[in-house]
Amino acid sequence: MPSLRVKVDGLDLPNPFIIGSGPPGTNANVISKAFDEGWGGVIAKTVSLDASKVINVAPRYARMRAQGTREVIGWENIELISDRPFEVWEDEFKKIKDKYPDRCLIASIMEECTKDAWIELVERCQACGVDAFELNFSCPHGLPERKMGAAMGQCPEILTEVCQWVMQAATIPVWAKMTPNITHITEPARASLDAGCHGIAAINTILSVMGVNLETLRPEPTVEGYSVPGGYSCKAVRPIALRMVMELATMMYGGGSGSPISTDEHPTFKGDFPDRSLSAIGGVESGEDAAQFILMGAQTVQVCTGVMIHGYSLVKTMQDQLLAFMEKHNFETIEDFRGHSLRYFTTHAELVRRQAEVKAAEKAARAGIVTKDTAWEGDKFVEQSDKLVSNQDE
Repeated sequence: MPSLRVKVDGLDLPNPFIIGSGPPGTNANVISKAFDEGWGGVIAKTVSLDASKVINVAPRYARMRAQGTREVIGWENIELISDRPFEVWEDEFKKIKDKYPDRCLIASIMEECTKDAWIELVERCQACGVDAFELNFSCPHGLPERKMGAAMGQCPEILTEVCQWVMQAATIPVWAKMTPNITHITEPARASLDAGCHGIAAINTILSVMGVNLETLRPEPTVEGYSVPGGYSCKAVRPIALRMVMELATMMYGGGSGSPISTDEHPTFKGDFPDRSLSAIGGVESGEDAAQFILMGAQTVQVCTGVMIHGYSLVKTMQDQLLAFMEKHNFETIEDFRGHSLRYFTTHAELVRRQAEVKAAEKAARAGIVTKDTAWEGDKFVEQSDKLVSNQDE
């Protein structure tokens, strides 16, 4: 029977499915529900030292459905980080760890570009017993005026400084969460890893405008007649997330150019950060979705919007589906197939070369021209020899 258990950055998880930071991890009650349902870990909603400036509005979501159905394929939010006082979170972090001492609770943290604030946030969260940190460098719409979230994550130089501050104080694993709202996602990721972060999480939501109501002529979601661009998630973003996770994994672990990145038995990664971790996010709603991200190099897979649509029990279905995939391909562990598909990425020029090579071989085969020693046939030996003569007599 295959095992879904994963060990990443010293964290021992029963399965690779983690609640992504957002509404599904917004307080102790829902985090407890997630653990009771069997999620491998929970990343709490992002906290900061001063929640007084965090004021959410309603409505703050907008949905896109597949034409003619009720299926949600796109989801936009203009929700901010946690509006609950940090002191309340400190109490709840302690209570959750007391109740679930063997489960993985990760604190998502965000602050302004101030060393003392980041260090205080890290030290106070650690004192509550959380198991790891996720640094929110990626929220696309909230608090940009305070240079927080994606406004910070789009600048590798700032990330270098902030991650160094965090690593001075952190005694537990640290993941840096990347924004997709950037030209090259590998640049801020590299800066974070160079500064000492243990891993990368990607992607956060994509800055978007869901649509315009053609009756009112107002953009959605509409709050008192007005709106702002928000973060786009759900299954529609999965192809973009897969591409960015592939780019990150190739930078971190190697692969690509048609070359395998692992042996048949053990990973042999040759990228720039072979010992760092990668947590994938983006439109995951099934075990098959998760398998794709793991094939791209991820150790863990986060789900946020999927929980908001399907509920916490979704993890049971995803586990069954991922196990079925592993049984089909005779994989015993997550590591058996992690990063397997990276070997099949290459350049367009290489695609052209490979296709030309195959077509030439097919043409030679149709013409009966021997291209390999194994193609010689005893009853056609003379005929095959004739076809290899360079200047045939007419």
